[in-house]
Amino acid sequence: MTTTRITPPNPEVWSGRTDGDTPEHLRWHQRVRPARSDQGGASAEAPAVELIGFSCDEGVRRNKGRVGASEGPDALRAALAPLALHADVGIHDAGTVVVPDRDLEGGQDTLGNEVAKLLDTGNPVVVLGGGHDTAWGSYLGRIRSDRLRGQRVGVLNLDAHFDLRQADEPSSGTPFLQMAQADQAAGREFDYTVLGISEPNNTGILFRTAEELGVEFLTDEQCQPRHLDAVLEVVDRLVERVDAIHLSIDLDVLPASVAPGVSAPAGYGVPVETIQAVCHRVARSGKLVLVDVVELLPRLDVDGRTARTAARLITTLAHDVLSTTPTPPTGRAGNTTGERHE
Repeated sequence: MTTTRITPPNPEVWSGRTDGDTPEHLRWHQRVRPARSDQGGASAEAPAVELIGFSCDEGVRRNKGRVGASEGPDALRAALAPLALHADVGIHDAGTVVVPDRDLEGGQDTLGNEVAKLLDTGNPVVVLGGGHDTAWGSYLGRIRSDRLRGQRVGVLNLDAHFDLRQADEPSSGTPFLQMAQADQAAGREFDYTVLGISEPNNTGILFRTAEELGVEFLTDEQCQPRHLDAVLEVVDRLVERVDAIHLSIDLDVLPASVAPGVSAPAGYGVPVETIQAVCHRVARSGKLVLVDVVELLPRLDVDGRTARTAARLITTLAHDVLSTTPTPPTGRAGNTTGERHE
């Protein structure tokens, strides 16, 4: 019997400076409210972002990484709390799925059920991890969602690692191979793109597995800002061929100087400039429905750098995906603001 539980949002985490109550003064902590447990179907109030946390160290432990990602969800909330809101949007927090023992699979199943409910509100869902095993729970949610039934969902992973490892048990290194196998068994097409692969940190078998599965990827060297046009072309191809996008952001894709608080700090990494541009592009496509942000280790996060960078990416995604007019991938690839230049 699983000991997984769902804890409600902690109001002490959602706190910060308050300058006023009018729209131009608002910050994240002023708009957060608990998500309704009975919500289902299209949400009557819009727009809003649905948040849920996944507190678990077991997947990283099995993958022999540095543990501590179980503390990630509230650290991400605390980093988001003081950020400004520049749109009239709601923030719904469904709490955190907590896995206190080693029942990773039970925790992922619970997360999947909750993510499915949140997706069916019609709002974008952001899952605050947790190790990258969080992504398998998110996957369970999207295949259980009525909203996404029959749709072709593409996965875009911003990561230094393929996470296609073949292992005796699931871990933070296996979620995308699990997705590939589950899609194959169900007769669905597995569409997986990775940006930021570190060649020295992925073995030959992982590259071979990626090739066999038809994975499109770029290395960290290919994702430097001088190659931004080519990076965004890869993103545009994914956007064009799918109905919906599941974006997974492993914070170890960033340079260690920016993201020291992760399970596997990057020796090279992809600059924030590129990652931010990709986030703008995907969110403004009109197809982003689900996001994971994973591998934050608060106890090792120097000056909260990693959490603050992650919060910046999350607020970028939230503002862009909830905009009323999605920006199609046209014009200069380097134009990441979504503005048109006549």
